[in-house]
Parts: sequence; structure tokens; C-alpha cells
Amino acid sequence: MLKIGLLGAGRIGRVHAINIDGHPDSELAAVSDVNDEAARSLAGAYGAIVAGADEILDDPAIDAVLIATSTDTHSDFIEKATRAGKAVLCEKPVDLSLARARACLAKASATGVPVMVGFNRRFDPNFSRIKSGLNAGEIGKAELLSITSFDPSPPPISYIKVSGGLFRDMMIHDFDMANFLMGEAPKTVHAVGTSIVDPAIGAAGDVDTAVVTLAYSDGRIAVIKNSRRAVYGYDQRVELLGSEGLLSAGNVLENTVSKATRSGVTSAKPEFFFLERYLRAYAAEWDAFVRAILDGSVVPVTLQDGVAALAMAEAATQSAASGQPVHLAP
Repeated sequence: MLKIGLLGAGRIGRVHAINIDGHPDSELAAVSDVNDEAARSLAGAYGAIVAGADEILDDPAIDAVLIATSTDTHSDFIEKATRAGKAVLCEKPVDLSLARARACLAKASATGVPVMVGFNRRFDPNFSRIKSGLNAGEIGKAELLSITSFDPSPPPISYIKVSGGLFRDMMIHDFDMANFLMGEAPKTVHAVGTSIVDPAIGAAGDVDTAVVTLAYSDGRIAVIKNSRRAVYGYDQRVELLGSEGLLSAGNVLENTVSKATRSGVTSAKPEFFFLERYLRAYAAEWDAFVRAILDGSVVPVTLQDGVAALAMAEAATQSAASGQPVHLAP
């Protein structure tokens, strides 16, 4: 039974608490948050104690920590946790600074302690089925990947200003998905972005609508489309064309009922947002982490994977600003 310390009792921390408590091989032992009331509320719901982050990291009874704090604390907590010998599952991104993330990778790797990055979409049953189908040779060799990721509405401008930008905050999930499905990082990243949804987002130095083209050394191509506004719901689709066929995953709908009349055929909207859409993925992600730690195997999404996705986000940010493709270092 793994005893878990949860750093961060906000919205995503509460989702993780449910999965930690519901897993037969993990126990939520302690919760920390800068908001004492949030920490007490969450800890009380699961019989955990409230403690400071450093107390949790110094506690020999804690086997692993889940980091769900603000992004600017991720690298520091990863380094402190691995120095203390505690396995880590950290929410994305590793950091907003690529240089800082690389330094964190070097320090954490030197300890030999496992660190997993929370790219939960790899564990979505639909997307993971595309990966397994590709690996089984069902569509031959992958040639063209298309990823669509539209939010139902933009976040507050106050969040935009500290998010690190659409490419680091939102599209980073899609960069990791591309790496997951294609099996490697691309050779070049070419991005176009605009603030057509809300001019205030542009005034804050960000974009709200973007398309990125990834080119691979063997000629494969991936296209990622992001928008901060899709009035019909949370649009999450993946399509992979191969030499022998096509694998695609559509949206998960609010219900499976469709209505057919003389006027046409209608169905439900996509699930509203990521907490609803990816509930199963978060649970599967946690199970994969627990299994890896207990079995002593390599975690399925490494800290190196997190740095690779951040490098692509950095390249996309540069490309959108310059209008030119950016070559990635090997």
C-alpha cells in the first residue's frame, strides 16, 4: 500500500484525491495547499492529515507525492521530492521555462527516483486504442496525424497572463499526444496563431486560436488545431491515416441518444470540459503510476517526455512570433 502526499488541493487536486483514495493499493495520507481551508476540507474528506509541503517531503512514512500545485512550483517540488527518495507524479507542464525544466530533469535523473508527468490523455481509452491499433499494424505505417483540441470557452484573462501561453498551457497535451502516437519528436515545428476569439487575450500577449504543423525526418506530418472557443462543447478528436487505413477517435458525448426525424438526425453535445471528458483517463493514469512504482518498472510517461513536449511548445511559441518553422534539437 503506497502512502501518498498530495501537494495542491485545488480543482485538479480533488480529482486526483478521488483516484488515490479509490485505488486498492494507494492511500491518501497527507494534503498540503497554500489555502489552509482547501487543504483541511480535502484532507477531512479522506481521513488524511494536513501538513506543509516540506513536512510531507520529509516524512519517511510517505512513499510518493502527487504534485498538483501551480506550475511555477513544479520543478522545485520535483527536485525536493526526488532528493527525499519519493516517487513523483507531477501535473503538466514541468515548468514554463525550458531551461529550468532541463535542469530539473538532470537533477531528478541523478537521484534515480521515478518521476511521471501527468499527460493523462495517453490513458484515454479511445486514444490508447489508436496507439495499440497502430502498434498492431492495423493501418500500416503512420503517415498523417490530425489532432483537434477545442475548449468550450476561454479562461479568465487573469489566468491567461500567468499560463505561459496557449502552446505551453493547452497545446502541450497535443504535443505529447503527437509524440505518443508517432513514437518520436518531430524535426520541425511551424505554428500560426491569432487572437480572434478575444482581443484581450492578444493584448495579454497570447493567442487563442492556433494551428501547428509538425514535420518528421521520415516524411510523416502531424497537424494540431487548438481554439479557446467551441460553443458546442469540449471538442477532442484524433485521426491517424496510415498506408493501409485510418484510425480515428471521435468526441465522447453527454449521452448516446440520437433523434431522427424528417428534419434530420441530432445527437448530444460533447462532454462539457476536461474533468468530465477525461475522468476515466485520470483514473487509468493513476493506476499506471501505482503499478509502475510497485512493480519497479519504468513509468509510462517520463520526465524526459515532459521536457520534450515543453521543447515543442517553446518552438511553437517562437515559430508563431517569427512566422518561420523552428528546428528542434535531437
